[in-house]
Parts: sequence; C-alpha cells; structure tokens
Amino acid sequence: MENTSSDIRQLNEKIHQASAFVDLLNMELGKVIVGQRYMVERLLIGLLAQGHVLLEGVPGLAKTLSIKSLSSAINAKFSRIQFTPDLLPADVVGTMIYNQQKNEFVVRKGPIFANFILADEINRAPAKVQSALLEAMQERQITIGDNTFKLDDPFLVLATQNPIEQEGTYTLPEAQVDRFMLKVVIGYPTKEEERHIIRQNLNPEASTPIRAVIQPTDIMEARKLVREVYMDEKIEKYIIDIVFATRNPEEYKLQKLKPLISYGGSPRASINLALAAKAYAFMKRRGYVIPEDVRSICFDVMRHRVGLTYEAEAENVTSENILSEILNAVEVP
Repeated sequence: MENTSSDIRQLNEKIHQASAFVDLLNMELGKVIVGQRYMVERLLIGLLAQGHVLLEGVPGLAKTLSIKSLSSAINAKFSRIQFTPDLLPADVVGTMIYNQQKNEFVVRKGPIFANFILADEINRAPAKVQSALLEAMQERQITIGDNTFKLDDPFLVLATQNPIEQEGTYTLPEAQVDRFMLKVVIGYPTKEEERHIIRQNLNPEASTPIRAVIQPTDIMEARKLVREVYMDEKIEKYIIDIVFATRNPEEYKLQKLKPLISYGGSPRASINLALAAKAYAFMKRRGYVIPEDVRSICFDVMRHRVGLTYEAEAENVTSENILSEILNAVEVP
C-alpha cells in the first residue's frame, strides 16, 4: 500500500506541474470572454479528454467567440461551418474536382480538415450532412472517392444548437448526439458581467488579440497524462452505479423514475463519465479523481443520454431532474 500511495503522490506532483497551462489558457481567454467560465471549462475538458462538445444556448452568448479564441490560444487551425438546410456533405468533407490541365480528378479538401471545427447551428442541416460529420467524429478520418485521409490531431468538433427556433431544424439523431462527450447548456450572464460586456464592446481600445500561449503538441502530451490520472475502484463503482441507475432505477429504490425513462446511458456514457472526471481532476491540478469530480461533470455527460418518455414530457420532467434524483440516491464513496 505504501508503494501505491507514494506512486500517487509522484503522479500528483507530475500532474500539478503539467497542468499549469490551464491557468495560462484561462487568463488568455479571460481577455476576450466575460463570464462563461463554465463553458470554457467544459470546452477544455472536451479537448483534454478527446471528446466532442455540443453547446446549447440562445444566440449571442459568445459560443463562437469562445471556440475561436480557444483555437487561437492553442495556435491551432480553426474552421467554421455554418449549417444550413441546403448544405451538402461535399461542402463539409470536400470532393473530387476534374483538373482539365492534368486531365484527371483531384481531391479538394473541405473545411473539416482543421483542428477545431465549429459546426454552427448543427440542427439546421439534413441527416445526410450530419452523417458525413459522424465519420469524422468517430473514426477521425474522411473518405473522398477512393482516398481516405486521417484528420489532424488534436481534432475537436464543437457544435452549437439553438434551442428556441424549431422551424427549419432537424433534430439530431440519438446515435449522433451520443457521439458528443458533453452537452453543455449555457445560460445568460449576470448583470455585472453584462455591464462589463457592454463596456468592452463599446471601447475600441479594450479589444486585445489572443496570443498563442501553448501549442497543439502540449495538448497531445496533456491527453496522455489525463489517462494516467488515478481512479480508485470505489470511484469506478460510483460511475457504474450512476449509469446503471438510468437503466434500472428500481434497483436503487427509484421505482418512480421507471415510467419516466425510455432508455438509459450506454457503455459510452460510463467511458465518457470516467474520462471527463479524469480531465476535470487534471484541470483542478490533481493526480486522482474524487467523487466531487464525477458529480460536477455528471450532468454534461449524461443529460443527452437519458431518454424521456411521453409521460415525463407531459409532467415537464427533464433529464436534469432525473439525474438529480439519481445523484441523491446513489451512495457516494
């Protein structure tokens, strides 16, 4: 046991030093983004845990600005794709173009070939385009004609969706929503933050360009360390209990939730909850996961993985309500 505790202590020191860049990034992003600490933190978790992020919020909450600023601070290649109903898969991944001089078809790569992809208003494009994005998200490769291309590392899809306009939007299929590690719901800023936003936008001298404080290679190194973060068996059991409670609530004395849940979290939910908890611990500059890490990230990992029945919708029960009940019922290690 002594050996293990000294190992953990060493790992803790190593991660404490390696995670120093998180503060640097936060400081740099703080120059441009007012408030929205929660969103920025979740974007970093997605980046460190190699998972894609779905952002939901009304227009004007600095979603695009945050993603663009993050890619500048990491000195990464940024690409923005505005999803519209007439978008075609070729507009995203690229296509074969006939070159008359060479008398042959050549590949013309699409905007998906970048480190950070902002899929703006993803629910506006039809299923065909969304499935083209799916291959990129899951396989991290693109097939154009007979050629398959590996995508750059780090590769991160950050999709935004507008919850208020339903006309001309296509709901994302469950299979695709499940590909997103986190679904982050963003709220409005506070009065104080809003005042700061107004001043910052009206003062021409206030805008400072974002400097690159780290390189993509630093992110790749940090990702390896995130996976090394120590997770005790008790924490693993806690994660499994949370996910299983969404599938079989009656086993956790939550019979009343049974008629409200149409389907629970898949094994992908357990994997992502464990990975995101490790990334959260890394950001808090710790080499081990505590139950609080799991609880604080649970809603973002699970809210889009719990299906609601018609009964739940009729009673205005949300997946957040169900998760709160589960977190209160499942025993904390």
